[in-house]
Amino acid sequence: MPECWDGEHDIETPYGLLHVVIRGSPKGNRPAILTYHDVGLNHKLCFNTFFNYEDMQEITKHFVVCHVDAPGQQAGASQFPQGYQYPSMDQLAAMLPSVVQHFGFKYVIGIGVGAGAYVLAKFALIFPDLVEGLVLMNIDPNGKGWIDWAAAKLSGLTSTLPDTVLSHLFSQEELVNNTELVQSYRQQIGSVVNQFNLQLFLNMYNSRRDLDINRPGTVPNAKTLRCPVMLVVGDNAPAEEGVVECNSKLDPTNTTFLKMADSGGLPQVTQPGKLTEAFKYFLQGMGYMPSASMTRLARSRTASLTSASSVEGARPRACTHSESSEAMGQINHTMEVSC
Repeated sequence: MPECWDGEHDIETPYGLLHVVIRGSPKGNRPAILTYHDVGLNHKLCFNTFFNYEDMQEITKHFVVCHVDAPGQQAGASQFPQGYQYPSMDQLAAMLPSVVQHFGFKYVIGIGVGAGAYVLAKFALIFPDLVEGLVLMNIDPNGKGWIDWAAAKLSGLTSTLPDTVLSHLFSQEELVNNTELVQSYRQQIGSVVNQFNLQLFLNMYNSRRDLDINRPGTVPNAKTLRCPVMLVVGDNAPAEEGVVECNSKLDPTNTTFLKMADSGGLPQVTQPGKLTEAFKYFLQGMGYMPSASMTRLARSRTASLTSASSVEGARPRACTHSESSEAMGQINHTMEVSC
């Protein structure tokens, strides 16, 4: 296994090439952190502010980080040909095991935003043995009804693609105040991401089906996410309703719901400090405490988020993974706990 794959990679998958950026190298038996961005963005536009935040780097130096760009969304991507069939949301999820296998990861902790959160939730439903935990920001578990679909179609005819994306990403208040942040994203969405490719991704996201999840015990054979999940949304964000509904469909014993004040539609950009602290407690709840170097981070912040962010009833999953994942072979999982 190579010591370090730092840099950019194009990975072959059953549904086309996937652009992936690796930061760092594998750390013993720890999972990789795998990110998936929202529609209209790529890994840089979505996650740079968060991952470059000083306290977050205190955490990530203990993990290999794998940033996935949805097909054709990376900066400088060539335009897909006319008639190209963009992968469905299920297919986007089914591309990820190729990434996990390529780098020899045993399992991942996923961090997804919006469309990326939906893809990672699908991935965890289809390949539960590969997912150790999920941070899902702005997830909407519902497909669009035909009225929503018609409204989206109509607004697509009357507004530009960047404006359509902005109304998905930002709260109404942020759009009205037309902050520097919104202006900056308007400019970057229009110039960094190939607009033809973006339209294909947006169309596929808008035609998604409901995520097939239900709280255990509410319906016969309910499917749900088996791993610890942290749901995150800014108050008054466009996705707030969807995230609240997602929370109602997950197992409360391994789900944390974090609604962040004053964070708007992109909490990872506007409140990286609060989110970093919540992520630290999430990792602690799973038994991954990145050792002594966390002391500076622990000292630098109060424990104000403890009650909101601790994973209630979370138990380190020290058992071996089930043998059901034939595609990946048997995966043994020993929990690494550092004090």
